[in-house]
This record gives sequence, C-alpha cells and structure tokens, in this order.
Amino acid sequence: MAQKQAQAPTPEPQTRAERVLGFMVIAIIGLSIIAIAGILIGYATKANDGTGFWQVIDLLPGIGLPIGFILLIVLLVLTFARRSRAAKGAGK
Repeated sequence: MAQKQAQAPTPEPQTRAERVLGFMVIAIIGLSIIAIAGILIGYATKANDGTGFWQVIDLLPGIGLPIGFILLIVLLVLTFARRSRAAKGAGK
C-alpha cells in the first residue's frame, strides 16, 4: 500500500522590506566594526591624533552600532509578525 506523506508547508518568502532591513543591519554593523578596528590600529600605530578624518572614524561606531541594533529589533519584529500571520493562516 502506498502511504500519503504529509508535506511540510512551504515558508513564505521574505518581503522586500525584510531583505532591505537585513542588508542595512549587516552594512551598518559591519562598517562600525571596521571603524573600531581602524581606531585600534590607529591608536596602536600612533596615527590617530583625533583630528580630521579620525574624528569621523571615532564617531562612527557610537552612532552606527545603536542604529544597527534598533534596525535589528525592527527586523525581528517584522519577521515574527509575518511568521505569526502565516501560522494563523495555516491553522484554519
């Protein structure tokens, strides 16, 4: 006898907003981490004198990391809301 196998429901694809937010989070946090590495290298080589270009590099992680964290929370809320709607729709 042939048995019917239950097929798992296919997950909904990500929305464009989720993809854009995901890339924004990766880019902002990645840039901030690179800036932190640049700060450490600058101080180790005594190149960071706190003027000009280094002011921007010193300021970037202080702004980028909180913004990246907020965007990550927004992305998680959107993803959980989409999965909740999909689960409620599949249960009916």
